[in-house]
Amino acid sequence: MENKDRYFKALVENKNQLNAIDLGENIQLDEGETREIITQLLSEHRIRYDENSICKYSVVNKKRR
Repeated sequence: MENKDRYFKALVENKNQLNAIDLGENIQLDEGETREIITQLLSEHRIRYDENSICKYSVVNKKRR
């Protein structure tokens, strides 16, 4: 899904400046589509819910050292 990849890239570049819905609107996604993409990314464990941030979601870093 192209929009999912666009949203994920925007989330990485966002650095917690915008909330999740506003971030989606910035890349021309409606609220419903943004929520669907968030659900997919959560189920794929690519992002996690982060209660203490503006965006509420953060990218999961899969690299372990």
